Amino acid sequence: MSRVEEAVSCFREGFMCSQALLSTYGGQFGLDRETALKVSAAFGGGMGRMGETCGAVTGAFMVIGLKHGRTVVQDTQSHENTNELVKEFVDRFKSQNGSIVCRELLGCDISIPEGRKAFVEKKLRDTRCLKFVRDAAEIVEQLLR
Repeated sequence: MSRVEEAVSCFREGFMCSQALLSTYGGQFGLDRETALKVSAAFGGGMGRMGETCGAVTGAFMVIGLKHGRTVVQDTQSHENTNELVKEFVDRFKSQNGSIVCRELLGCDISIPEGRKAFVEKKLRDTRCLKFVRDAAEIVEQLLR
């Protein structure tokens, strides 16, 4: 199974979008699955179900950081490279989906009861969110090469 399919499978199991990305890719950078799931848990649903930045996007940012993030303050090259890759990710994700903001992507605000109800009734997790996880994983795959 490809990593893209692993991320999709993880999401289908019931984990959040952010968890699907980080737990799938974290292992290749020394992050165990359990820790990846815990660290990324609060980012799903647009960061704590607030409808802000999509969890698939924030999960992808964490993966980019794991590969390219700086660990020494003076390493400005790694810092710049990470920021460039994040921007490239965002540009690609936006070109495919129009936004990186959860409530805009979903067409409802899951931070309020009415929005959560619409999310469930329209089965957006199984349609839109699944697509966002797949798109994010595909972009990450390209950027990690």
